[in-house]
Amino acid sequence: MEFKKSIKEFKLAQEVIPGGVNSPVRAFKSVNCSPIFISKAKGCKITDIDGNTYIDFVSSWGPMILGHADDDVLKAINETAARGTSYGAPTILETQMAEKIISMIPSIEKVRMVNSGTEATMSAIRLARGYTNKEYIIKFSGNYHGHGDSFLIKAGSGAMTLGLPDSPGVTKNTAKDTLIANYNDLESVESLLIDHSNKVSAIIVEPVAGNMGLVLPKKKFLEGLRALSDKYNCLLIFDEVMTGFRLARAGAQEYYNVKPDITTLGKIIGGGLPVGAYGASKEIMDFLAPNGPVYQAGTLSGNPLAMSAGLTVLKKLDDNFYKKLEIISESIHKGMLDNITSTNTKAVINRNGSMLTLFFTDKKEINNYEDAICCDKEKFADYFQLMLEQGIYLPPSPYECLFFSSALEKEDIDKFINANKIALEKLNI
Repeated sequence: MEFKKSIKEFKLAQEVIPGGVNSPVRAFKSVNCSPIFISKAKGCKITDIDGNTYIDFVSSWGPMILGHADDDVLKAINETAARGTSYGAPTILETQMAEKIISMIPSIEKVRMVNSGTEATMSAIRLARGYTNKEYIIKFSGNYHGHGDSFLIKAGSGAMTLGLPDSPGVTKNTAKDTLIANYNDLESVESLLIDHSNKVSAIIVEPVAGNMGLVLPKKKFLEGLRALSDKYNCLLIFDEVMTGFRLARAGAQEYYNVKPDITTLGKIIGGGLPVGAYGASKEIMDFLAPNGPVYQAGTLSGNPLAMSAGLTVLKKLDDNFYKKLEIISESIHKGMLDNITSTNTKAVINRNGSMLTLFFTDKKEINNYEDAICCDKEKFADYFQLMLEQGIYLPPSPYECLFFSSALEKEDIDKFINANKIALEKLNI
């Protein structure tokens, strides 16, 4: 494969865009090569500006659960766009979207639309603080909730310490209101709740962590968070921007049968267009303006194009859809496990539904941030390049997930499994 045009365009982009990209992972720094520039996509295939076509396992980082350019989604967008792209005023589409989300997720009685997952989590935290009249939040090391200041916090030397800013521009005063616990470690959570008695407004968690690679909750971890939230009188927020409508119709909370107080959503509910949402009980949500004192607004919130696209997607997500997606995901998972065994590769695969991460590691399990950062990043970079050369487009980072779409056919799955075996064989030479 040649990438001359992409390399040229990346150089031009760096002159006018910081780092040449509008989201850092797209720069391909983690995989030691230049990013490819995409020209078009359809189904499970994407094509770059050099004319190379790949089977896509990024799915725009999760939203494209139906595959790219779904005919029904395109029809909905085009019909809506013909009537106008934005009004800054209420539409019936917003109500229909809210009704659909509420019908699919039992923990949500009211929902507010925003423009991104980051907006959703930022707003959920503000709402939690306003509703409880408490300032602290607890988040988990390795959990990503967007780029809001409150979330760009690292743990420091231990889970019990107050966080320090993880990015310049995040103030110490912001950081001190964010407490860091260890994922899959209930004791670290309860210690923080005890140490900061009656000051914690909410615990926010990715119920299935997807930004340190895919890390699954241990048995009873989510149930334990629910119990601790009740015991210490704080709210439990599930960040389901990734997992919402992907793991099940009602997301991870249905999959694990744990009910949060507030849920944040994004990705799939926009059908590939910018979107976010957060929802909770009527009592909590009515603390938002104009009903209540907690302010949040957005010029393009509830954008009709995103609403029509997302609503079209959600209407397709029935039981048969999830059965098909699981068959696809299980086939890929099994093929990869067989390849790991036959090539004697030291690796761990974590999968939940249509989300998966391959960790190159000597460890037997990956259960938290500390486990994840010990994976072999250089080997992953080599693996990424070997797969790309075979027409397989993977997330360009060892700490991201593969997202499968229903557009994957048997021949696509077989090609992936074969490419995976060839790549592992070459890595072990």
